[in-house]
Amino acid sequence: MMYRIIGDVTMVTHFLFLAYAMLGGFLAWRWPRTIILHVLCVAWAVGLTVLNMLGVAWHCPLTYVENWARRRAGEEGLPDAGFIDHYLTGVIYPDQYLGLARAVLLGCVIVSWIGFVMIRRRRRSLVAAR
Repeated sequence: MMYRIIGDVTMVTHFLFLAYAMLGGFLAWRWPRTIILHVLCVAWAVGLTVLNMLGVAWHCPLTYVENWARRRAGEEGLPDAGFIDHYLTGVIYPDQYLGLARAVLLGCVIVSWIGFVMIRRRRRSLVAAR
């Protein structure tokens, strides 16, 4: 039972990581110091995506933890394709829209970073005007 809980908690953590990688830049509009963590998360996600696109089988450590816990619980681990292919591709969006899903994610990140820079500039100009 404990291993199944570990597997489930790891799966939820993985989803939260992906949500933060997609939307964390918007949180930085309110809490600017979080932008550093967001940049690191995006770099990690993009790096893993690029490596996998190049055929390098490198998985997120959360994938390894979930596989370990699920197998110890007597369940199947994630397929070799990994977390995203198992839980998202073909489930949340059709396989043929993987590129579009990646583009939407990247678009959210870019918009959030542009907004972050604009907000920071506006705040600095307001402080300088005082």
